[in-house]
Order: sequence, then structure tokens, then C-alpha cells
Amino acid sequence: MSDEDPRVFFAAERTLLAWLRTGVTLMALGFVVSHFGLFVRLLAIRAGESSIRGSFLSAGLGVAFAIAGTLTVVLAAIQHQRFVSALPQANLPRGYSRVVAVALSVLVSILGIALAVYLLVTQP
Repeated sequence: MSDEDPRVFFAAERTLLAWLRTGVTLMALGFVVSHFGLFVRLLAIRAGESSIRGSFLSAGLGVAFAIAGTLTVVLAAIQHQRFVSALPQANLPRGYSRVVAVALSVLVSILGIALAVYLLVTQP
């Protein structure tokens, strides 16, 4: 295998996509955990109890997961950008724009921040 191998670039792209999936999964888990606490609170109210403590704990964990997912995406984009910029030009496909992968990561990060804010605002 020579030093100029486009498979190295494609492996970097797959790695970035894997980290993006991991980040989105963490964000989704945060949403589920946060709303599970709301569900438990509704069950407690229906049973005549007033257990608010579990709701705050799940809300905090949900926001933490959403923020962790966002940080995962941001760090993966930074790492990917550094790696791709260090590759020889011969390893990059013709017409490839480095902006697309980073733009997608920024969009997912903004959505993750919006999710974290939503989870903070909607919790009682």
C-alpha cells in the first residue's frame, strides 16, 4: 500500500459518521431519560404521592446526556477536521469539500443544544 491511499480518507469519514451516530444516540437517550421522569411523576400524582425528587434527577440526567452528545459531535468534528487537513491532497477524492462534514456536525450540535435548552425549559 502506498502513502497515497484514498481508503484512509474514507475510513476517517466512516469514523466521523460513527461518532455522529453516537452523539445523536446520547442526545436521544437524554430526551428519553428526561421524559421518563415526567412519566414517573405523573404516575406518582395519580397514586396520590408528591414525589418531585425523581423528576428533577431524571431532568438533570437527561440534560447531561444531551450535552454529552453535543460535546461528542463537536469533538468528533474537530478531530476529523484536524485529521483530514493533515492528509496529502492525493488521498482526498476529487471535488471533495471539507465543509460538508463540519457543517453537518455543527447543525447536529446546534440541535443538541436546542434539545438541552428544551429539556431545561419544559421540566416543571
